[in-house]
Amino acid sequence: MTSIASRLVASLLAAVSLAIPVSADAADKLTVLLEWFVNPDHAPMVIANERGLFAREGLTVELIPPADPSSVPRLVSAGQADIGIHYQPNLYLDYAAGLPLVRFGTLVETPLNTVTVLADGPIKSLKDLKGKKVGFSVSGFEDAMLTRMLTSEGLKKEDVELINVNFSLSPSLISGKVDATLGGFRNFELTQIELEGQKGRAFFPEEHGVPAYDELVFVTRKDMADDRRLPGFLEAVEEASIFITNHPDEAWALFIKAYPDLDNELNRRAFFDTLPPFAKRPAALDVGRYARFGAFLQEMGLIEKAPAVEEIAIEIRHDQAN
Repeated sequence: MTSIASRLVASLLAAVSLAIPVSADAADKLTVLLEWFVNPDHAPMVIANERGLFAREGLTVELIPPADPSSVPRLVSAGQADIGIHYQPNLYLDYAAGLPLVRFGTLVETPLNTVTVLADGPIKSLKDLKGKKVGFSVSGFEDAMLTRMLTSEGLKKEDVELINVNFSLSPSLISGKVDATLGGFRNFELTQIELEGQKGRAFFPEEHGVPAYDELVFVTRKDMADDRRLPGFLEAVEEASIFITNHPDEAWALFIKAYPDLDNELNRRAFFDTLPPFAKRPAALDVGRYARFGAFLQEMGLIEKAPAVEEIAIEIRHDQAN
């Protein structure tokens, strides 16, 4: 995850070796390959385990941080993990590349991506980016996102200078190396900037011409789409998401009990800032939304042709577990 790299290195490296405690008498094991180190974005799964919700569904669930985040789609496709945490925008690119993946649930149901500037700087609107430097970490979808956001304000991508800051988004902005950053997550970057004694301002893609999308989704191989374990997994995640919403302080205590190395101010605030976008109906699929986003990627030239929604996303029925 490019936007988290610069903000979590210090607090998350130790978490790589940690694993979720599991129930000894759980009948079925599920391995979940994360998109990055364990962090508050993964709270519904952590809380589901800590409250025994996975065990209630007859599941033992292990969260596995990847050695290489870019390898997650390939590893899940190859059967090296049952479930992967993935980005909806990248799922279309994986489909175009021939990977047999399908979305079966949602973890974070609204975009987290941003264009971020310093609040006391000269950038008051996207129009002010003309002639300015924009730092980024990885090209691809974020290029298309920036292009559409600039277009909404009458600018072109050529009106800005893109600079690869090698996963150092917030430090590059704070130091003045760039005037704005592309790809920072709103639930982390703004807090990280504040903890460094500055204040940030975020521009949101969904408010500047980019169709809304699911930031993080659960994916599996297409030949696992009917697996009887998946409905129980989503049932537990849904109950955990609702518990987090209703009892955030208790949920935070459970989260840091499982991962004490994440008990710091950045992660604490990120945990509470991520409560609104957690999917409260993770199994639900908005077909129209997926179709609109696929059309957007096709229009922006990232894919040749938008796939039919049923080719990349399914809605799991709870009776599959029986």
